[in-house]
Parts: sequence; C-alpha cells; structure tokens
Amino acid sequence: MTRIVAGTAGGRTLVVPAKGTRPTSERVREALFSRLEHLDAVDGARVLDLYAGSGALGLEAASRGAAHVVLVDSARVAVDACRRNVRALGLADRVDVVADTVDRYVARLDQALFDLVLLDPPYDLGDAALASALEGVARGTAPGAVVVVERSARAAAPRWPAPLVALDDRRYGETQVWFGEHPA
Repeated sequence: MTRIVAGTAGGRTLVVPAKGTRPTSERVREALFSRLEHLDAVDGARVLDLYAGSGALGLEAASRGAAHVVLVDSARVAVDACRRNVRALGLADRVDVVADTVDRYVARLDQALFDLVLLDPPYDLGDAALASALEGVARGTAPGAVVVVERSARAAAPRWPAPLVALDDRRYGETQVWFGEHPA
C-alpha cells in the first residue's frame, strides 16, 4: 500500500499500477522530502515528476505545498492511476497529468518552467537515456531549481548537464538519490 506521507493529503492511499512501476517507498519519500524541505525546494514550487508511475512523488510535493505539479508517464496504466489519484486527493486544480514519453516531453522544454524536477526512471533505464532526459530537464529549470534522480544504488551517478551541478546524494538501502541544482 502506497500512501502520501505528509501535508494536506497525508495518510491518504494511492492507487498503484499492478505492474510496470516501482513506487518509491514511504521511507525514501519521507527522507527525500525532508531534504527537499530543508532546501526550501517544495513550498510554492512548480514541480515536474518524470516517469511518474502512480504519481506518488509529485503528489507528495502537491500535498506539501507545491504550487503546480506536472506528472509525466507514457504507460496507459500509470497515466490512469495518476489521474485517479489526482481526483481522489482533490488536487485537480494544481496537478496536470501528461500522457507522453519523457523524451518527447523534455524535448519541448525551452524555457525555465520548473523549480523542482523529480526523476524516478525504471531501474533498467540506461545511462545514455537518463543523460538525454537530463539535457531536456536542464533547459526547463529555473535558476535555483533542484533536480532529483532516484535509481538503484548500483547505478552510476548521473552526469549533470550545464547549467545543472551536483549538490548531494543519499543512499537508502537499495535506492540511491542524487540531488542536482541549477545555481541561481
């Protein structure tokens, strides 16, 4: 069972696709958002959640005060789960669900739209595909933005394309989380 950890929707249960996704554990989401709140990266932020799955990361951000969230996934079951979760949590006024591939979505980014970007790709996504996604993300981040990449602890660290730079990383069991930023 996947639940929102904190905020206005804290404790509410999320619909998770039966297969094809790997929801971030509550323990990791709690630690991740604790770090993001310490960085003052959530409240009032414009958030992009790529490889959204159930939307747990982006919906957690919305629950904790993000101004607007965009959930992007290409799998029909994931998009349906995201839409159901947005409606059930009453967040339709500030959360959009986009049915598209990450590559196509980030290829269209040409202005600084986002203050926080969350990438939780499938663990088998190759380093080159992640690097390509980060190139698009770099074009879509505002100065001061934070970018988070969650992958297997066995995966290589992401290559941060300019203007993004490495900020920090944390390991939670088999999960590794890297933080990058677009310097202000």
